[in-house]
Amino acid sequence: MTTLAQRPAALLVAVSRPWFWPVSWVPAYLGTVLAGRSWLPADPFRSLVALLVLGPLIWGAVLAQNDLHDLPSDRANPRKATAPLVTGAVTASRLRRWYACLALASLATALLVGTLFVLGVAGVLVLGWAYSVPPLRLKTRPGWDIAVNALVVGLVSPAAGWSITRSPEEFPWQFAVIGVLFAAALYVPTTVTDLSADRGAGDTTFAVRFGPRTAYRLGVALWAAALAFCLLCAALDVLVPRSTLVPQLLTVPVLLAGYAALTRRPTIAKMAAVSILFGIPTIGFALAYIG
Repeated sequence: MTTLAQRPAALLVAVSRPWFWPVSWVPAYLGTVLAGRSWLPADPFRSLVALLVLGPLIWGAVLAQNDLHDLPSDRANPRKATAPLVTGAVTASRLRRWYACLALASLATALLVGTLFVLGVAGVLVLGWAYSVPPLRLKTRPGWDIAVNALVVGLVSPAAGWSITRSPEEFPWQFAVIGVLFAAALYVPTTVTDLSADRGAGDTTFAVRFGPRTAYRLGVALWAAALAFCLLCAALDVLVPRSTLVPQLLTVPVLLAGYAALTRRPTIAKMAAVSILFGIPTIGFALAYIG
């Protein structure tokens, strides 16, 4: 008898990793807030469709492809012990079919949002392919592994949210800089959490190539640069309201110290705490911007 966890729908959800969906939802929502200066989207239907695309559909496609090519390291990674492909609950051939269906569904559904949104989704799928699939397999090219994730989360996702109501050409470049810096700082420690498994599988990620100490220093530098750029924008009253300058001066040391402490020996739990820490400047910015 097939258990609930073995049913195709449950396995498909497991492959798409729902805990990853907010990684694109949050910056996309911020992009929508930025474009409309409102907590609620101007076009609820297109916004809900965008959530569907940026959540289960595109993550399902990207992660299905990633699982296919990460199997050697996933088998050696305790964190991936229950992954459907690792356990054998899903075969490689079924995962390939799921990838094709999810990629096509992402593009087709994106049409309901708009042509430019489709181009953005296609760009993410291309970057996902370049990240996971040989011969490029940018995951194993130190620096490129960070850049791909930072661009998708820090630039493409908020620009996608923005494009629901406004032209992408009007998207503020300052927000892109802030997003890419923060996204890179959040991604770098994850290369350390999977260091042993990646090294054992021969995947030369940034942490494998340069070591956890260098990865830690880079993460702190990127986080500090993002905070400094936010301060600069507030001082100039560009994008970030000047009213946030004093609160930022008070909270930046706490945010920097918190990141430095939590990422010294990163774990999944600690990275979840860093994400919550990231919510402090994010919510503060949104409140001041809309107000």
